[in-house]
Amino acid sequence: MGGDFGPQVTVPASVQALLQFPELKVMLFGDQTLITSQLSLLNQTNHPRIKIVHCDNVIANDTRPSQALRHSQGSSMRAALEAVSEGQADACISAGNTGALMALSRYILKQLPGVDRPALVSAIPTQNETKTWLLDLGANVSCDADTLFQFAVMGAVLAEQGKAAPRVALLNIGEEEIKGNDLVKRCAEMLADAKEINYIGYLEGDQLYSGKADVIVCDGFVGNVSLKTSEGVANLFINNIRKAISDNPFKRLVAKWLFRDLFESLRQLNPDQYNGASLLGLRGIVVKSHGSADIAAFTNAIGEAVCEVKRQIPIKISDRLEQVLLERHY
Repeated sequence: MGGDFGPQVTVPASVQALLQFPELKVMLFGDQTLITSQLSLLNQTNHPRIKIVHCDNVIANDTRPSQALRHSQGSSMRAALEAVSEGQADACISAGNTGALMALSRYILKQLPGVDRPALVSAIPTQNETKTWLLDLGANVSCDADTLFQFAVMGAVLAEQGKAAPRVALLNIGEEEIKGNDLVKRCAEMLADAKEINYIGYLEGDQLYSGKADVIVCDGFVGNVSLKTSEGVANLFINNIRKAISDNPFKRLVAKWLFRDLFESLRQLNPDQYNGASLLGLRGIVVKSHGSADIAAFTNAIGEAVCEVKRQIPIKISDRLEQVLLERHY
């Protein structure tokens, strides 16, 4: 029921995901009438791998996290998270209120041992056509050195798919060791001493998309501003190109022929392709889709959840943290 479009996006995306993943089963939490109406439009009313769970209430986008905790009984978001907690579902995907989702996830699913705060993480594109995981993206506005260290461990586990010893970096105002505040410097020392982490040092903001690191760690304030600024610059660039060629059919034809590779590169900057920010550090899998996601973008968020379920990310994070913390103790 969440996001800008609700079931008009989430239901068709779920059907699309079922086509992509034969092993997938979907539980749709929300208004049964609205959900059934969307399924009817898709001729999928009796899909064998879709189960509708009717919920009378919906958490609004402007609901404060504290209010969501107190008044969430019967809501679709809470019911979906409880399904994960009770083992009825392997993951929860939501495009709803981010603050409420984070608060309810922490309350219902609880944090893993060794995790002080969950982190919001998402993939970003790079120059070498790989992807880099950036965290935190806004779950924690301020963090201490221990929390940043935990983020690094969790991000490294997530980045290990198809890659041994992923490179971990701290986002900083300079690459030199003397740069940065005391918290970042302290975390750098901790990472440098951790044998289980392939720590490569500091990266500056202009290297976010360089592909030099597989995981980039920062607090939620810095991460959120960095991501939103990048998306704004990308949209400005794309819109200016479209405006320059839109008033002339000949320009459009020539541009399409001459700059085919450029347009493909610009397409790679579309944040919809990387939709699906994971809330790491919980005893269950929770993926947050951005509210303006279209069908393709929400389908990508479901795909991210499927990938994390297959890789058993919470278990791997818990095991790795136990190993790293034991190493630090001795």
